[in-house]
Amino acid sequence: MQIEDLQLILKVAQFRSITAAAASLDMRTATASAAVKRVESALGTELFVRTTRQLRLSSSGERYLPQCEQALQLLEQARTNIRHDSEQLTGELRLAVSSDLGRNLMLPWLDEFMEDHPDIRLRLSINDSNIDFYRDEVDMALRYGSPKDSNLYGFKICDVQGILCAANTYLQQHGTPAHPQELTTHNGLFYQLHDILHDVWTFTQNGQSHRVKMTGNRASNDGDLVRRWCVAGNGIAVKSSLDVAEDLLAGRVVPVMPDYQARVSELWLVCPSRHSITPAMRLLRDFMQKKCSALLSRLSERGLL
Repeated sequence: MQIEDLQLILKVAQFRSITAAAASLDMRTATASAAVKRVESALGTELFVRTTRQLRLSSSGERYLPQCEQALQLLEQARTNIRHDSEQLTGELRLAVSSDLGRNLMLPWLDEFMEDHPDIRLRLSINDSNIDFYRDEVDMALRYGSPKDSNLYGFKICDVQGILCAANTYLQQHGTPAHPQELTTHNGLFYQLHDILHDVWTFTQNGQSHRVKMTGNRASNDGDLVRRWCVAGNGIAVKSSLDVAEDLLAGRVVPVMPDYQARVSELWLVCPSRHSITPAMRLLRDFMQKKCSALLSRLSERGLL
């Protein structure tokens, strides 16, 4: 029994005719007749008394149809409420953000976003692990790299250039490398996820690729900790230009080997499906695109990208 079947039943009761009900719903009479039989079979009783000249409600139909009509009205009201809610900039946004990006960049941005939209509630998850939207109960995840799962849906926020960087105190003590091969004598600061140590760094110049197997005495699965080690002068690191943007602008770290391009990635706002996207989520997407674009422009104007 389908909702469309019940809607047809109400039309049959209204017109006292299966043929007229079918015509009003733009369907074949045979299809309408089959739907009536399907409902009666599911209920185990006849809703209509049929004669050669007319069709009228049975006693069961007289009891069932008013409640059926109320049920359909409730369903339609529920559908209207959901549609109305989806058009409002209200409700809860459950967002997952990587550690470095979340703590050092997104927190003040999200504060600004919520000040502009006080009816929105935020539940923020900060970690670098892969997100399972159903296990972790989040609506969106801000992650580097496009979605690999074809079932997911995402919005690209921006392209993000990787930067080899270090604190001046480290470079004054250990020297400033001018070529990727000179990095083998430096202390690398590594990001590690799921026991995979990211200690092979790749750089390009004029279409030529250089791969360097680094050594170092510090590694962490927390990107923010790697950034902090770098700022403290404990080594040299490849970081997202967004993650270290404020450190670059403040001079806490400086770009190293700017003629050699480190890895380039993309920042994406990923959702479990297209149907899960709300106006508030689209607004947050637009807000992040604007903020990221402005910050990357500042870095470029200062000659840091």
